Amino acid sequence: MAIGECVIKPAARAWVILAALGTLGPLADAQAQTPSSAPSYPAKPIRFIIPFPAAGPRDIQARLIAPKITEAWGQAVVIDNRAGANGIIGTELAAKAPADGHTLVLISAGFASAPALYAKLPYDTVRDFVPVAPLTSGPGILVVNNALPVKSVKELIAYARTRPGQLHYGSAGNGAASHLSVELFSVMTETRFGHVPYKGMAPALNDVIGGQIQVSLPTIPGGLPHAQAGRVRALAVSGAKRSPAAPELPTVAEAGVPGFEATNWYGMAAPAGTPRAIVLKLNQEFTRILGMPDVRGKLLNMGMEPETSSADAFADYLKQEISKWARVVKASGLRLEM
Repeated sequence: MAIGECVIKPAARAWVILAALGTLGPLADAQAQTPSSAPSYPAKPIRFIIPFPAAGPRDIQARLIAPKITEAWGQAVVIDNRAGANGIIGTELAAKAPADGHTLVLISAGFASAPALYAKLPYDTVRDFVPVAPLTSGPGILVVNNALPVKSVKELIAYARTRPGQLHYGSAGNGAASHLSVELFSVMTETRFGHVPYKGMAPALNDVIGGQIQVSLPTIPGGLPHAQAGRVRALAVSGAKRSPAAPELPTVAEAGVPGFEATNWYGMAAPAGTPRAIVLKLNQEFTRILGMPDVRGKLLNMGMEPETSSADAFADYLKQEISKWARVVKASGLRLEM
């Protein structure tokens, strides 16, 4: 199968996907965080590998957190955007980095679904990484091109049903949350959209604005500024409840698709073998920063809910996500080739 091709089985499987695409919610601190010390760490600048383009939600929160670490630890934090292959290129780079705590990679729901979506990855999501800390979670925002004659979710459904395959949506890449969320929407509403994968949401949104594609479901921080500026029309948010960042927008479920819910989450991981003391020190620092009023306020304003837990609890959650997405992929019949 060529890159970008996928197959979605009939709507009878929708309930399986729906059950699996839920809100992250507060991550339970399953194990108490053990106080740690790593006196020689950090010994040099820390690199945050963001496996997607600049200006997206992953990039935004990394750049918000980075200066706080520099301020506290006296070492620069370098943001290294390595986009491509739905995050696989940058993630592989992180897997091969020295396991000394000076290279971290920002992971998301796509990291957990990749093992099921791709027959072969250049890394193992469990063996090659150690989860460090969750960062945020949040819903997406359903947006359409301003020229599209729809002003609600119900109108979009009706319009799409009479034009199967004629409307196209853009995602951050094959298998990304912005891809799977629209496929879930399509299955649940018995509509059919053409999928155009991009290397990140920023170029996808540019094409929604320009009219090359008609629909997208980016994260709120990625899509809401364009909606507020009048460059696209926002129809709804994809979470179980309305977003504080855009309380005037209904949820997709409220707007005509009962039971629909799709959210994304973000966290940090390090190469496997990173010393436990360093992992715990990083976890404690991320937890501290996410609790700072200015950081928390900015994240909430962008539609991102700060999430904190121990490193062990985050590792348990990641294992659950990998298992969940394996069931979703099997039920939907979605397969991707690198």
